[in-house]
Amino acid sequence: MPVIKILPHPEYCPQGAEVSAPAGTSICEALLDNHINIEHACDLSCACTTCHVVVREGFQSLNEMDENEEDLLDRAWGLESNSRLSCQAILAQSNVTVEIPKYSINHAKENH
Repeated sequence: MPVIKILPHPEYCPQGAEVSAPAGTSICEALLDNHINIEHACDLSCACTTCHVVVREGFQSLNEMDENEEDLLDRAWGLESNSRLSCQAILAQSNVTVEIPKYSINHAKENH
């Protein structure tokens, strides 16, 4: 089972974290299942950018981006070449390291 290493984030996981999830799980689902309450305003439907993460290690092991995700990422705060929407980034067998950006374009936090 791949491991997701989450770098420290002042709100979501101040000390950082490591979680395991089965291959075929999205990064967002894995974080939420492990009580790391990353924003996900569109309920994982690839309609916003609030679940944006930067994949620091293991980017190539994730599924390929589709055109819709690429278009949405253009609006994400702190976009980098290894950015993904965590609701669309599907784990394979390799471990990944992600960083949750400090800011999001979400103007109102959801209580999911």
